[in-house]
Amino acid sequence: MVPTTTALVFAEEPVRIVEYDPSWPERFEAERRVIETTLRAWITGGVHHIGSTAVPGLAAKPTIDIMVGVTALEPARPCIDLLAKIGYLYWPYRPDVEHWFCKPSPARRTYHLHVMEHDGAEWRARLAFRDFLRTHPETAAEYEALKRGLARLHEHDREAYTDGKGGLIRSVLSRALAERTP
Repeated sequence: MVPTTTALVFAEEPVRIVEYDPSWPERFEAERRVIETTLRAWITGGVHHIGSTAVPGLAAKPTIDIMVGVTALEPARPCIDLLAKIGYLYWPYRPDVEHWFCKPSPARRTYHLHVMEHDGAEWRARLAFRDFLRTHPETAAEYEALKRGLARLHEHDREAYTDGKGGLIRSVLSRALAERTP
């Protein structure tokens, strides 16, 4: 059974970008251990820290993005109930690509969790993007400047904020994937 999520009609929190917090990797590690214990039987691709909080020095929304690799989405549906027991709220955002969760609430998201097929195109793209920003500080700075500007323009519109990053993300991802291809 897929739990309902207390009508996740998101009471969106404002988009705000904060300076890099050196506790973000520690927060990820603590959460990774809980997730690994909870989903041990389902994990095939590891538990990864992704998104801007995974890039040292990069200002970001203070939300830790975590990606968990599973063999396939449909057989991993029991993870939804298991993750609810540790505080994750499921939302069927892009259900063909991932099982998406937030914690502790839609109004105050300190964690996003993406359960997706290990080694699929989306999986590889997220890791490639993160790794490129980690090794290309000039691109990370460009991305940060864009995010800060978009946060000012779209403080109360997460979709517009996210959409505004799309062009740069696609450009960086193209470069990142090209670097990974022998």
